[in-house]
Amino acid sequence: MVKEQASPVKDKDYDLIHAIQLSLEHIYRMDTYIADAERNGDSELATWFRKIQENNRKAGEQGKKMLMDRMQRSNG
Repeated sequence: MVKEQASPVKDKDYDLIHAIQLSLEHIYRMDTYIADAERNGDSELATWFRKIQENNRKAGEQGKKMLMDRMQRSNG
């Protein structure tokens, strides 16, 4: 298992932004995986990748809302 490097910034806002970025990145990555599965006739795998994609979409939207709320509170 590859150990991920520790965050260079010890900041909860950085962590939130990074988690949002990863969620949104995975939405697009799943498009490739879905296409690969479909090209190989594996609808079960394509469906599973779509579920992951939807979960990442929800997480990204929740994270963006959370970030906007926090920014408005800190500027208000």
